[in-house]
Amino acid sequence: MTTVLIVDDQPLQRLGFRMLLESQDDMTVLDEAANGTEAIRKTADLRPDVVLMQDVRMPGLDGIEATRRITASGNRTRILILTTFDVDEYAYAGLRAGASGFLVKDAQPEDLLSGIRAVASGDAVVAPGLTRRLLDAYVHHLPAGTTEPSAPDPRLAALTDREREILTVIGQGWTNTEIAERLHLAESTVKTHVSRVLAKTGSRDRVQAVICAYETGLVRP
Repeated sequence: MTTVLIVDDQPLQRLGFRMLLESQDDMTVLDEAANGTEAIRKTADLRPDVVLMQDVRMPGLDGIEATRRITASGNRTRILILTTFDVDEYAYAGLRAGASGFLVKDAQPEDLLSGIRAVASGDAVVAPGLTRRLLDAYVHHLPAGTTEPSAPDPRLAALTDREREILTVIGQGWTNTEIAERLHLAESTVKTHVSRVLAKTGSRDRVQAVICAYETGLVRP
């Protein structure tokens, strides 16, 4: 059972999403929060599997800062940002703050549900139209010289040659299925490699691994 905390400053929005999520046999809504401050407190108290952060703009503490503080606390809760605003800067800021996914509110219900499941399982999800733009925006924000490191990055030191290859193709946006097909590996083997890459690089999920691939220079625009 995947447990969810819904965060939105509009009661009717919260109600609608609660009804959708609770129609699923494998999901339950633990509680709701109307702003970022409530979201932080209730996440600490309830420890949901997923926080559905339904807007980056909220009165008081916004969704981005709430995401940053929740992920910085070190608990296992993962955050999926769902926003009205299809704006690159919000996606960039949210994922850098530690969110495991970013979808816009015009997503189909099945896409939202599969996104929650993916995030809960440790994977990551980004609205398809944002993926390439997000990476471009991220590279644009890198400090000068970051894509050409002068010394080996310590995050890569523990990786085997195969794991370094896996991190590179993760950074290029390949799915596990694509990795298995193109590198002629069993998908179960790919999953094992991905798990080891995440652990060794200190990445929470695939989104953070993509960022790592860019920061360490394995992938360049």
